Amino acid sequence: MDTPTAGLPIKQSTLKGILFMLASTLLAAVMNSAARHVTETVHPFELVFFRNLFAFAFILPMLWRVGLGALRTSRPWMHVGRASLNVINMMLWFTAISMAPLAEVVSLGFTAPIFATILSVLIVKEVVGIRRWSAIIVGFGGALIVLQPGFETVQWGHGLVLSASIIWAGILLIIKSLSRTESSITIVAYMAILMTPMSLIPALFVWVWPTGSELAWMALIGICGGAAQYLLAQSFHEADISVVMPFDFAKLVWIALIAYIAFAEVPTLTTLLGGTIIFASGLYIARREQLRKRAERTESL
Repeated sequence: MDTPTAGLPIKQSTLKGILFMLASTLLAAVMNSAARHVTETVHPFELVFFRNLFAFAFILPMLWRVGLGALRTSRPWMHVGRASLNVINMMLWFTAISMAPLAEVVSLGFTAPIFATILSVLIVKEVVGIRRWSAIIVGFGGALIVLQPGFETVQWGHGLVLSASIIWAGILLIIKSLSRTESSITIVAYMAILMTPMSLIPALFVWVWPTGSELAWMALIGICGGAAQYLLAQSFHEADISVVMPFDFAKLVWIALIAYIAFAEVPTLTTLLGGTIIFASGLYIARREQLRKRAERTESL
């Protein structure tokens, strides 16, 4: 087990998993903050293309070492569907970042696991018990705290980030399905190869050649995005998901600090409270899902 027992020092692999998760959240916060800066002069659709282009450049050496064997798949159209949804998700997310306060965007982004549970009921017909339904209701309560519903407060950016979270929830279900038959490197390879040309299409409709400074910022965004995904995968490899996932909340802490320093954005108490409730709800849902799977494996023995 990765979880340390009472009186014993934490395992080195568990500590590495936690550190990988913290590094991943920091890079994700840097990426989103840089995206807020860049979208002041670059259209979000064009940013999505360059984000994928530079992320592909980051991942390419890993694919080169693995070889063409990483492209063997029996489910090519599912990879295409996943990549298409991911491009739409990014366009919505970066547009939301350009419109709403960063801390609010990140807080509402924590709703993805909640939406994933709902979609699993509607699409996969998964049976969800009263505890998880209660957590879903509590999570949406947290979202309402962040939004403070009313025509004078709810912004387009809020709607966009919630839409992005719903799409990301669907992507999570696709990844879950793909992981049963495909290796992690195959999933990453197709994501990198497909998303760059796909994201070029909408970018062409709003294309303006970026300056050298803008290219440098977008390179930072792409590298941070690719590295954050890699570190997240490494975190799950080193330690149990239930151990490292609580540290994903650091994403809100990092983004609040960076937004305050770079953009003078001060997160409201309702944003922090709502974000905490949403995150705790998603964490509880993930924990219940893990316990359910563990019970099913035990019954099958």
